[in-house]
Amino acid sequence: MSNDNSSIHEFDLGLICEYFSHLERQGPGSPEVTIKALSFIDKLDKEAKIADLGCGTGGQTMIFAQHTPGQIKGLDLFPTFIDLFNKNAQKHNLQERVKGIVGSMDQLPFQAEELDLIWSEGAIYNIGFERGLREWKAFLKPGGYVAVSEASWFTEERPQEIQDFWMDAYPGIDTIPNKVAQLQQAGYVPVASFILPDNCWLEHFYTPQIRAQETFLKEHAGNNAAEDFIANQRHEEELYHKYKDLYGYVFYIGKKI
Repeated sequence: MSNDNSSIHEFDLGLICEYFSHLERQGPGSPEVTIKALSFIDKLDKEAKIADLGCGTGGQTMIFAQHTPGQIKGLDLFPTFIDLFNKNAQKHNLQERVKGIVGSMDQLPFQAEELDLIWSEGAIYNIGFERGLREWKAFLKPGGYVAVSEASWFTEERPQEIQDFWMDAYPGIDTIPNKVAQLQQAGYVPVASFILPDNCWLEHFYTPQIRAQETFLKEHAGNNAAEDFIANQRHEEELYHKYKDLYGYVFYIGKKI
């Protein structure tokens, strides 16, 4: 096994998808946080059209689908995630109004001003926070909402170790005031922003990975790439424990002007 400081960008996407398909959530979050973010969004009725971009297997989608009416489409690049998404919709008896489709968040299959709400938990980084907000706005109705969770710094300065890690993983990370300013500059009224609590990382993201990592390593015994990937995940968790007072995920909710 090579060192545990490998860049996440070095790993095969298929390997990453396989690993995260074993998890209910593909990023930090919790049912309570999803419901809290949803509480800042009004005027959603059974005719509302909602898109969850970078939905993964739909852990968060099923939660807000149970707490709001409307037609919901989950979109993700990986067919494996979408297959699991649609099975989850059936499991929760939501298949009549919740559907997963394969697609890319930089080529959305929606009409101009079609959507009442665009949701994206821990996934907008794939296109970039500023770019995503600008491009997605065209698909929102006037007065429509965007709600995304995004990696953010809590301080202006931080140790070089964690600075270097995030500059490699996601150079778009920034402070909360700067992210709110970017939201406003993209043409939204900032409605709310709040920090996700520690349990979103520890209880709902890292703890479920313990068993998933054991299973994954058994299935890929002797596979150096798989071993290196798990080492990378464990290194990321170690850094979070060490520096969690300095960064985390923040929910940003905005309303299209």
